[in-house]
Amino acid sequence: MTTAKRQTQVRLEEDVLAAGKAAAAARRLDFNRYVERLIIEDTTGARAAGMTAAQRLIDEHGTFLDDLEQQLDAPYADPQAGAAA
Repeated sequence: MTTAKRQTQVRLEEDVLAAGKAAAAARRLDFNRYVERLIIEDTTGARAAGMTAAQRLIDEHGTFLDDLEQQLDAPYADPQAGAAA
């Protein structure tokens, strides 16, 4: 069962609109669906729950993630001074 959708108008600064459209495209959503999803996530607590889970992951495994990032970045680090290029 689908519900009827209502149309509304929102005024946004040009750069905010461009950023929103880019974010929607990156998620393969049309802009209307992207805005709808943001509102639903914000008003249902889904966004807050996701942020809490992400913070818990960082708190519990942050050191491991930092070490992993350094290991993955190591091959791309600047060569040491005096080393042959």
